[in-house]
Order: sequence, then C-alpha cells, then structure tokens
Amino acid sequence: MKKKPLISILIINYNNGKLLSRAINSCLIQKYKNLEILVLDDKSTDNSVKVLNSFKKNKKIKIFYNKNKKKNIAALDAMNGYLKLFQKSKGLFVCLLDSDDYFHRSKVHEIYKIFSIKKEIDFVQNLPFIKNSLKTEKKNNKNNQFSFWPYLAPESCISFRKKFMIKFLKVNYKFLNNFKDVWLGFRMGVFAFFCLKKFYTLNMNLTFYESLGQSKKYRKLNKNWIIRRKNSFEYLRSISNNKIEFNKNLDFLITNFLTKLLRK
Repeated sequence: MKKKPLISILIINYNNGKLLSRAINSCLIQKYKNLEILVLDDKSTDNSVKVLNSFKKNKKIKIFYNKNKKKNIAALDAMNGYLKLFQKSKGLFVCLLDSDDYFHRSKVHEIYKIFSIKKEIDFVQNLPFIKNSLKTEKKNNKNNQFSFWPYLAPESCISFRKKFMIKFLKVNYKFLNNFKDVWLGFRMGVFAFFCLKKFYTLNMNLTFYESLGQSKKYRKLNKNWIIRRKNSFEYLRSISNNKIEFNKNLDFLITNFLTKLLRK
C-alpha cells in the first residue's frame, strides 16, 4: 500500500498556555497519521514554555522559540511566525492552527481527500465551529450580500499545498510588512481566490475556533475597522498589479467614502 504524504501542521503560540495542550493534542489524535507538528512560541510570558516542555519527547513535535524582536503588531508577528515554521516544514501539504483553536479528529484526513481528488486546487479552507463562553455553533460559508469579498475562514481553517506558499511569497514578499492590519489568512485567501483562482471551500466544520467576541479595536464602523477594509482593497490592488477591477463595486465605494470622512 502506497504511503500517504507527510502533512505539516504549523502552530503559533503567544501566552496561550491554558489552551496550548488542547491544540497540540487535537493534532496528535488525528485519523491521518503521517504528520509533523511544528510549534513556535513567540516569547510568551505565561506557562507556555512549561507546557511545550511536556511534549518534547514526542517525535512528531518540533518546538521552536522566537529569538527575534517582536513587532508588537499582532498580524505581522503571527505572519512572520508562520513563515518561519513554513521554512522548516517538510510536508507536501500544510495546515495552520492558532494555539487557542483546535482540530476535529477528521480534519487532516478530509483535507487530504480534497487535495487528492482536486489536483487543480492549491488552497483549501474548511468551515469552523465558533466557540464562545455560552455555546458552540456551526459557521456557514455565506458572506454579506453586499461584500466584495468571498467568505474567508479564520487562519486555523486554512490548508494549502507547499507549492502554493512558494507562489504566494514570490508575489507577496515585498508587501509582507505593509498593510499591518491585514492578516496572513486573509492575504492567502485573497491571493488564491483572485490571483491564482485555485481556491476551494470545504463545506465541513472541522476547526473549533475560539471566539472572544468582536475586538473593540475593530468594532464595525469604527476608525480601525474602516482603515483595515481600505487596506484590504489596497492589498489586492498591489498583488494584482491593478488587474482586479473593484472601483465601481458598492463595498469599495462605501469603504472609500467612510475613509474620506475620517480625514475631515
């Protein structure tokens, strides 16, 4: 029987010691067995290092510690962390996982099935279970009807072929430290959907996503929320060399109008 390819799971952690074991254990109990689990601790000040030390003897797990200066910009720190782990990964396929989230036991198995069947697809997002203090609910893939953007799942729902990241970095490398509010998962989804057109949504809820409610920083219609939406359009304009037309789109026009109001 042909051996299945190695799949890499990349985990970024910062001060999530209370939930870190849950994330790692959800990878260890996967139905799909040919895995490597790479964890980067981004200078945590809680008990995260102690938690990671408890997994050191497991040969599937490789632990790294960030020794570089943090930018203290969450989106950029997470992006740089994932890119460091990607460079050390050996899998043919890669799954991302934030340390406060965790996988359904069938997650990697189902992702592998999609990549095996759909050879033309480089990027797959599954749907999340949204968890909060009160309940856990299934998220669907429907977006606001006026939104320019497709539904883009959280980073812990993202998987891709290794060659996808190579293409992504070739185009995106010079923009990595720009658009500081635009998260890696969004960037990758936008690149796969608009530029490569090798984007696929698996309509299965396979990631448990820990929701703490909407961040006050990005509450709808506040200044940071508007700026991030504007930056998202500017990001797409940059990576597509102005080839994606959205100047007449209602979502863009509203975003542009709100941005101008901020300047007054």
